[in-house]
Amino acid sequence: MRPGKKSLAAIVGAAAAAALFHVVPVFEGTVYVAAPDPIGIVTACNGDTHDVKLGQRFTPQECELRLEAQLVDHAEGVDKCTPLAPMAWYQRVAFVSFAYNVGVTKYCGSTMARKARAHDYAGACAEFSRWTYAGGQQLPGLVKRRATERAMCEGRMR
Repeated sequence: MRPGKKSLAAIVGAAAAAALFHVVPVFEGTVYVAAPDPIGIVTACNGDTHDVKLGQRFTPQECELRLEAQLVDHAEGVDKCTPLAPMAWYQRVAFVSFAYNVGVTKYCGSTMARKARAHDYAGACAEFSRWTYAGGQQLPGLVKRRATERAMCEGRMR
């Protein structure tokens, strides 16, 4: 973890942090040599795009540190644009996982975030199903990921 930064558990709670450390790598996969993802974005480790160059190599330990740092950044971004007090930990997991995949800016500007800010969690959770396209095509991996994120958000998977 970077100096001066809180741990993920300090930001989202221990249960949510444990869930994020499990679910994000499952969906993102783990790649130790940076390569293009299905739509051509160069990624490494667990879908990390921050300061990654094609062919760059990473150790498992570097990937763990990068995942923690990226999850912290994304959790903080989600916290800034959606109120957290009434949100269940599993909803936070779903929203942070989503933001990790699409970016905090897209999450914060989405109907999903707008509904979460209005405390319409049923409506916010339903929005996951609309985000299954990347690069203009529906991707089977995104269909599965969004179904899981929606189930988590709805409390059907903890």
